[in-house]
Amino acid sequence: MERQFSFRLNGRQVSVSAPPAHTLLEILREKLDVTGPKEDCKKGECGACTVLMNGKPVLSCLVLISQVDGAEIVTSEGFMRDGLPDHVQKAFIENGAVQCGHCIPGFIVSTEALLNRNPNPSVEEIKRALAGNLCRCTGYASIIRAVQQAAQKDLGAVAQ
Repeated sequence: MERQFSFRLNGRQVSVSAPPAHTLLEILREKLDVTGPKEDCKKGECGACTVLMNGKPVLSCLVLISQVDGAEIVTSEGFMRDGLPDHVQKAFIENGAVQCGHCIPGFIVSTEALLNRNPNPSVEEIKRALAGNLCRCTGYASIIRAVQQAAQKDLGAVAQ
């Protein structure tokens, strides 16, 4: 039986009708046409479906839509400005951290969450924050460089 659920998605209020046991990932992709979060493992092991829920990274394949009612959800698309990549997304592109692109939205969301709580993370802090995200293409050196570059741009913005 379907119910109505309302939440903020990437800054706008949305309302969907869905069975309470559907996952946030299913609703985002199938009902709201949000394709950043990727369906990969369906077990919360890969991080490809990571989104922010009330400012904290969560695996949308493990979150039921019934848990999202009234929440604030931000996907990788929510960080873009006027349809253009933000500084974190640009850093991933500039550092070659994007190959097939499947895992990158989850890495972007995890990076944004990290930089929101710690604008100048060490390499170890970056590794810990991204530990739940798996990449099968690039290796992690370019991803860590991208996070470091994005952090430097964050620090530059704070100094001005």
